Amino acid sequence: MNYTCFESPYGWVGVARSSKGISRVAFGKSDEAEVEILLLRGREAVKSDEGLAKTVDLLQRYFSGEPVEFDLDLDLQAGTEFQQKVWKTTYRIPYGEVRSYSWIAREIGKPLATRAVGRAESANPLPIIIPCHRVLRSDGKLGGYSAGLHWKPKLLDQEQANKRES
Repeated sequence: MNYTCFESPYGWVGVARSSKGISRVAFGKSDEAEVEILLLRGREAVKSDEGLAKTVDLLQRYFSGEPVEFDLDLDLQAGTEFQQKVWKTTYRIPYGEVRSYSWIAREIGKPLATRAVGRAESANPLPIIIPCHRVLRSDGKLGGYSAGLHWKPKLLDQEQANKRES
């Protein structure tokens, strides 16, 4: 596994990849060491941007306010089968749009699993790329966000503003 870090308008960002694809993203911390701790979580990795240029470019463009689509090879093997279904469904939510936890539960064929969907989203290893910030409660309230709830409305507001402009 290798990784790289960079600064953005949303704090430090870290991206890691395995031989299968992008495996982790962490963001929103005030220094590089903090984001490395979140990103690596005790795993061994080499700090190298090899194979990460496209991902870094897309994330930099996203954090600068540009609508982007993350067409990347992803490594979701850290998740259970259920989590992977949730994440793959969340990945399909278009830029600037939102869905509910119950919508995802219905999409994966588990209409009563709304809370389990929320738990799966909280374990999302690829925030921004798998846009769990676009998932809200059925009543329109924010719900949670693993990167910190204060980021969720900022990301949604940025997407809404830039969706109108494009």
